[in-house]
Amino acid sequence: MKQGAGIKPAVLRAAPLRQKRPPERTASKEVRQHQLIEATIVEIAERGLSSFKLSDVAKTAGVAVGMVNFHFTTKAQLLDQTLDYLSDEYKACWRGAIEAAGENLADRLLAMVLSDFDPALCTRRRIAAWHAFYGEARARPAYRERCASNEEERHAVLTKICTGVIRQARYKDRNPDIIARTLAAISDGIWLDILLSGGRVDRDGARLIVEDYLKAIFPRDFPRAGAAAS
Repeated sequence: MKQGAGIKPAVLRAAPLRQKRPPERTASKEVRQHQLIEATIVEIAERGLSSFKLSDVAKTAGVAVGMVNFHFTTKAQLLDQTLDYLSDEYKACWRGAIEAAGENLADRLLAMVLSDFDPALCTRRRIAAWHAFYGEARARPAYRERCASNEEERHAVLTKICTGVIRQARYKDRNPDIIARTLAAISDGIWLDILLSGGRVDRDGARLIVEDYLKAIFPRDFPRAGAAAS
């Protein structure tokens, strides 16, 4: 296994990125790699991928450049691992939201969509990093495959839940695929608005937008489920 492979994100808990005192030299491999990946997210958000440098990552992490090279032999490897880290973090968030919502399908649907606005994930820096990777996906097959896989898995789960809600309440003229895509588009639009507005996150506003759409599409299930996901 290459150094840097298989790093698990610290889900829902973002480590401090610019520390007054860097971690001790004896920090474990996983802790050090997590620190470097978090610093990479900062640099991508602030400088973009075109100006990304390992020396800047080292400076943000408070370590020598050699430490970055020790854990990630190339810039490409570090960026690949960072995208994998963000993907795993995102998946863990929406999967955890579904599980915590219980068995009611409407509750699970609302929880899954609102997980996009979890305070640990819905930040200007993380959103900027995601947009940077998606912007490069067309030119870099490795990014394109990862991003497409993330979207396909989430869409499949979201569509399945929508299908269950439709069948359970016997809604007519409802297309679960279109509903799932619309919900994804709503989240994408809110993320873009957060990015363009300088990082201000109005989670209550985001929730209202999502709930208003669900009330219109599934009036027999909402707003009853609205109190289930906080």
